[in-house]
Amino acid sequence: FSSNLPMSNATQSQANITIGLGLLERVMLSTLTTVPCFIFFFINVNMLFTLRSKLVFRETSRYILLFNLVFADTVQMALSQLLYILSVCKIMLSYPMCGLMVMIANLTNEISPLTLVVMSLERYVAVCYPLRHATIITIRNTGVAIIVVWAFCSLNVLTRVILLLHFPFEELESLQMKDFCGTLVMFLGPLSDDYDKAYTCFVFISATVAITCSYIGVMIAARSASTDKASAHKARNTLLLHLVQLGLSLSSTMHNSLLIAVSKTVTRTVLVRILNVFYVFIIMLPRCLSALIYGLRDQTIRPVLLCHLCCCLKLSVVSAKAGVSP
Repeated sequence: FSSNLPMSNATQSQANITIGLGLLERVMLSTLTTVPCFIFFFINVNMLFTLRSKLVFRETSRYILLFNLVFADTVQMALSQLLYILSVCKIMLSYPMCGLMVMIANLTNEISPLTLVVMSLERYVAVCYPLRHATIITIRNTGVAIIVVWAFCSLNVLTRVILLLHFPFEELESLQMKDFCGTLVMFLGPLSDDYDKAYTCFVFISATVAITCSYIGVMIAARSASTDKASAHKARNTLLLHLVQLGLSLSSTMHNSLLIAVSKTVTRTVLVRILNVFYVFIIMLPRCLSALIYGLRDQTIRPVLLCHLCCCLKLSVVSAKAGVSP
């Protein structure tokens, strides 16, 4: 098992472990993993619907940025769970199909930290330059920032594709994969692996520096007599949450390293349980964190989101009762 783990990603390594278990245990573990993921997905979809339901959300920069963040997280969550289900069901993909899914997953995964940076800068401008906030943070400038984020991440994906082209696919007997589809499986050469590590370090170091500098700027501005203390305090807490979100996103990239370290000290059964916990709390939960944080903290979003969630639950209960009624 340990020799297979370094060449697998979070989804694939989990499937590799569960495949060696009995059918009943595999079903139980898959259920315990899949149910929370569907709950997170349900919350995120409702959050996306909420952010498009009112004009104030569609015409406010921070809500537009939040929609972009939640959208990327939701796509990433769906792809991760799809790859996991395919692996557990022992479905092998072709290299082109796997490559397409992995590239989309990489694209959406990298949108999150960069969007957090833009959201942090927006809060910094709101506190430190309140009189110029309306002229700097416009709908047009917000749209440009989102386009730049997606373009930068797309350029990174294009670079990964170019690196893949150096692999001699013509020497393969077939384009059908003999292993489960996963991110690290598509690192078919040492250059791809090195590039991924360098890019990941660059993005997260840059994002951490940007958010930390924004936090320091807000702290300094909060001491000024002319600054709205309540607004500065709220912005400071928001930036701290952004740092937590960034840390959780970084922890998901360390998932494999943690598994390798744990696998050397615990039994197989214990490792299976730990892996399922890691998958839900390190891979999936961070993708739902934005919706939970803003859905509960923001006084404008909270009542609308709760209304949508309650309506969906009521419809589900009514449908269930109608299905069992004679």
